[in-house]
Amino acid sequence: MQVTETLNEGLKRGYTITVTAAELEAKVQEKLVEAQPEIEMKGFRKGKVPMAILRKQFGPRLLGDAMQDAIDGAMKDHFEATGDRPALQPAVQMQGGHEWAEGRDVVVEMTYDCLPPIPELDATKITLDRLVVKADDASVDEALKNLAATAQSFDDRKKGAKAKDGDQITIDFKGSVDGDYFEGGTAEDYPLVLGSNSFIPGFEAQLVGAKVGDELKVDVTFPAEYGAAHLAGKAAVFECTVKAVKEPKAAELDDELAKKYGAEDLAGLKTQIAERLGVEYQGASRAILKRSLLDQLDGLVKFDLPAALVEAEANQIAHQLWHEENPDVQGHNHDAIEPTDEHKSLAERRVRLGLLLAEIGRKAEITVTDAEMTQAVLNAARQYPGQERQFFEFVQKNPQMQQQLRAPLFEDKVVDHIVAQATVTEKEVGKDDLQKAIDALDEI
Repeated sequence: MQVTETLNEGLKRGYTITVTAAELEAKVQEKLVEAQPEIEMKGFRKGKVPMAILRKQFGPRLLGDAMQDAIDGAMKDHFEATGDRPALQPAVQMQGGHEWAEGRDVVVEMTYDCLPPIPELDATKITLDRLVVKADDASVDEALKNLAATAQSFDDRKKGAKAKDGDQITIDFKGSVDGDYFEGGTAEDYPLVLGSNSFIPGFEAQLVGAKVGDELKVDVTFPAEYGAAHLAGKAAVFECTVKAVKEPKAAELDDELAKKYGAEDLAGLKTQIAERLGVEYQGASRAILKRSLLDQLDGLVKFDLPAALVEAEANQIAHQLWHEENPDVQGHNHDAIEPTDEHKSLAERRVRLGLLLAEIGRKAEITVTDAEMTQAVLNAARQYPGQERQFFEFVQKNPQMQQQLRAPLFEDKVVDHIVAQATVTEKEVGKDDLQKAIDALDEI
């Protein structure tokens, strides 16, 4: 067997692997001898089938197995000898293809981008601010009022009162397009909170000022991207009858409200809210610190990037963003999506940081434990109420899904490892400053 280098430019590598006909024959013979004791065939005792018959019966299949074993073995030996680590699965192509015939040498061409050498990181050069926000009384009171607002009730307004924005009105309605009533456009005693934007744009605004007993027509146009294709972009008329007008009444801030949310009393509810806010603030602060760290890493460490890896990442980014802008298109039945320069630049950053964090984690022997993976699967399974067991079993059988869950856990542990070596200064700020910093992350 012979491996010959054909390409060595930057991170690109190319080799031909030659497996001689004699080597293939030897491997086929080896497999026949290994299998012979267990083979049963009519007219022969178990293990006594002549080799010539075995070769005729199983030779073609064993030849394919031998060919694959030889190539896999040559690739394994090559990577162990050179120390190369392919960025993606190597591309392997057999010379001659379908024209190859038994008795000839097998020659395959192998090409790949190898992972680059990654410089050592001096984490002590990194300086970070950890934003600290306290859940003060004002924040707790604000959150408590918002909680009470969600638990609000509605009381009838005075007879003849006009509906205001925020009121709940009860209506019967029938919708028509071009004079024909359409399916799903009719309801009775429907409670609608004006200003909730739960109906077609423009619908609720036309009911502001209505009184009990009013019968009115609401003219709207369905959005062009509306889910029902036969209604999308169409002008419609809704005949509405107002049956009740109610004003919102916020829930009282008392022990009864607290009990609705699992607390013993109002003081206990405030404690729960303070704890929840503290967790939210810490999560936001960590996100800001992590972005700052990644930005510094992106500037501190430079190295060549595997072109194939960057191209694959850019294509994935372009495809994902396209689907976000075109949510109605399912699957991949659409024209090819060409990555822009912006997509490529983002791909380079992601690939660079991904390789750097992976290398730091490898050298530091950072791993994701079975317990951490189990917890991650359980957390993800909560998104599928009633199907948790099926989801758990799906993950167990799906290595790709396991990797999707493991990757962020690994990344966070590597980030913690780097932060532990960096200079971190705690900086106390208000919640508004924290929110501005979070909003700035989305603008980048």
